[in-house]
Amino acid sequence: MMIIPLSIFNIDLSTGNIILFTSLLMFVAILLAKVGIKYGVPAMLLFLLIGMLAGEDGIGIRIDNLHVTEFLGHLAMTIILLSGGLETSLEETRPIIRKGISMSTLGVFLTIVITGSFIWFVLGERIGGAGKTLMGCMLLATVMSSTDSASVFSILRSRRLTLRENLGPLLELESGSNDPMAYVLTILLVQIMESLESVSGISGTWHIILLGIWILFKQIIIGFGVGMALGHAARWLLTRISLSSSPMYSILILSITLFSNGAASFMGGNGLLALYITAIIIGNTKDLPHRKNILLFSEGITWLAQLMMFLLLGLLAKPSEMGKIMGPALLIGLFIMMIARPAGIILSLLPFRGLTFRAKLLASWVGLKGAGPILFALYTVLEGVDGSSEIFNIVFVITLLPLLVQGMTLSPMARLLNLSIDDDPEVMTFGMEIPEEMGMLRDHVVSEQDLTGGDTLRDLRLPHGIRVVMVRRDNRYLVPHGSMKLMVGDMLILILGDSDD
Repeated sequence: MMIIPLSIFNIDLSTGNIILFTSLLMFVAILLAKVGIKYGVPAMLLFLLIGMLAGEDGIGIRIDNLHVTEFLGHLAMTIILLSGGLETSLEETRPIIRKGISMSTLGVFLTIVITGSFIWFVLGERIGGAGKTLMGCMLLATVMSSTDSASVFSILRSRRLTLRENLGPLLELESGSNDPMAYVLTILLVQIMESLESVSGISGTWHIILLGIWILFKQIIIGFGVGMALGHAARWLLTRISLSSSPMYSILILSITLFSNGAASFMGGNGLLALYITAIIIGNTKDLPHRKNILLFSEGITWLAQLMMFLLLGLLAKPSEMGKIMGPALLIGLFIMMIARPAGIILSLLPFRGLTFRAKLLASWVGLKGAGPILFALYTVLEGVDGSSEIFNIVFVITLLPLLVQGMTLSPMARLLNLSIDDDPEVMTFGMEIPEEMGMLRDHVVSEQDLTGGDTLRDLRLPHGIRVVMVRRDNRYLVPHGSMKLMVGDMLILILGDSDD
């Protein structure tokens, strides 16, 4: 699978040497990620770039077995979605679940249609074989349509970015749930394109399209059903079984969610959707044993999966082949960032109230791409789709663009739109101090907008991990409780940190 040219490295290709080289790549990636986070550079972007530097056009590592690469990437994606599902709080998500689902389904569909139409009418055959047909343009747009859950989770949590209007849970739900949607649409379009080559006439074409729509609904229904069934079965089992150590619970959960993925796929459903729903149900089990240790285990293997996946996909990239498509790729990337995704998100949220236009703008700005689109592009290569090599190179360039532009500007954009709860550099804590591992102290002055959903502390629906420790009203200091009536001008002292419940 991995080949190191002997003309560059005078070493043999034993397993030990490959492990040695892989460990060095991981070590360098982690050190650079530490520096990058300090300056606002997403760790995922650095992992990709390090992989590119070590790849065939760099140091010279070449990966020949794309099937194994696709399998490892898909496995890593399942682990990332598992972590995202376990950490999704239904209590926080319930108020925004319809918005999140609309963004990850209707929003993705609208983004695909707008982007695919732009590619077809503006660029056409300039992008190669994929641009020769409208279906090929739509496939390219579909591959690029999802946001990357790993990138969104990483940026929001590594920077402890807390957003108003419940945007944090909304963005995490959308990024975690739109990968399954984009994946099934990619598979569907590839199958339709392959089928259309063997049929002729209007009736045959419509038959293939209607069959594709049925397959889409079948994938969603089976994926959702399997996820719900195995999620509730796992909840029942985990609250009744007694294992010898806490790591065994983590391994059991990993096996159940992977089984959910495989079972749904075997039945013709969407495995990623099934896994994500199973993980959400398990993560919201009230009496889940060793919850904290399970989440720590999940976080650890997720970082390992992200690191390995982005390094591996970086190794696949060939910068020498990207020059001829660089212009069209950048044009498509800018169009998605500035027009297609904002239009898709804003239109998908039109039926819902409770989000300001500023919040919708920020939600549309968090369109980070990552390993998902690259994996979907790799699938088109494995299936031999016309123009698949151009699709892969275009998607790779477009993946780097949002990570660089949107990933580095997310915090400033949130502050510019007054949607960051931590937008005041001078924090009034009245001499209070807490240990660093507990989180950070922040203050927040209650505004009229905060009280639109109700005037009690409970009605604020603070994001997960935020606790009010004190309320200052005029010159009085009040002990907070859920039924406390808040007033405009009250100052809340908050702790921003992880929570065990």
